[in-house]
Amino acid sequence: MSSTLNPHSERSQAAASGLTLFAAVMMLVVGFVDLVRGIMAIVHDDVFVHTPNYVFKFSLGGWGWIHLFLGIAALMVGVGLFRVSLWARVLGVVVASLLLIVNFLSIPYYPLWSLVVIALCAFVIWGLCVVRPEDSP
Repeated sequence: MSSTLNPHSERSQAAASGLTLFAAVMMLVVGFVDLVRGIMAIVHDDVFVHTPNYVFKFSLGGWGWIHLFLGIAALMVGVGLFRVSLWARVLGVVVASLLLIVNFLSIPYYPLWSLVVIALCAFVIWGLCVVRPEDSP
């Protein structure tokens, strides 16, 4: 009977679940990519470009630890997003935003990889923010 009162409710709930699932999978991909990037910077840092006059200069090991911890956080939030809960969506936006900022600041060290992760984080933020609270199951 509720479908006759609101014919778009099933469709909007499916869209909300689909976008949250999309964001969860993308968050897992971003987390894995950033985890690998962190390990690369910590263990074998000669794959990165060395920029001598960069404003946000850290050692590559420092960037590696930042990416490693954010990658682990993204993996944990990505798993939590499969439960489609509000706390996981909020935390997903926060972690994706932090990953976006960190990857923007580390563009000079690994430009192409940083731009790919920035785009993936933007998709995650979009997927988590476009779902309205009344649409989530």
